[in-house]
Amino acid sequence: MLYATIQRLDDGLALAERVFVIALTAALTGIMMTQVVMRYFFSAPIFWAEEISVQLLVFTTLFGLSLLVRSGHMVSIDFLPQALAARPRHLLQALLGLVLLALLAFVAWLGWSWIGRDDVRIELSATTQLPRWTSYAFLPAAMAAMAWHQFAAVLRHLRQAAAPGEEGA
Repeated sequence: MLYATIQRLDDGLALAERVFVIALTAALTGIMMTQVVMRYFFSAPIFWAEEISVQLLVFTTLFGLSLLVRSGHMVSIDFLPQALAARPRHLLQALLGLVLLALLAFVAWLGWSWIGRDDVRIELSATTQLPRWTSYAFLPAAMAAMAWHQFAAVLRHLRQAAAPGEEGA
């Protein structure tokens, strides 16, 4: 029951991330198209468009990476796991997944610690005058989402190692 709940939460997080990435991409496209029209047809560029567009691109990339972690499509060298039988393969993948989980959790913790510092919280953006920590917070949030996906993947591998006949479970 706990396993199923974790996997459903993982599916829900992935769906929310997918919608978020689509919305960010649409916003990025809309801002840049508007910027081109304003700059070249009306000689009145939007002064904040480049800064916001770069931020949206970074946010899209971070949460796109999280979706790649969820789907297991990150670049990897998998000749050893592929050479193993099902049970040892899933145990190895769970072990490697734990290492990645620890790394992602550590980077998320570092990010939250960094944006919590007073000197970072008072920093303002050059063009929009918005607090920069709001943009910086996307890095640890994406790392936390990746860590959650990795946690769910480790549980899947452990479950499949316990019952190697259920590859699709």
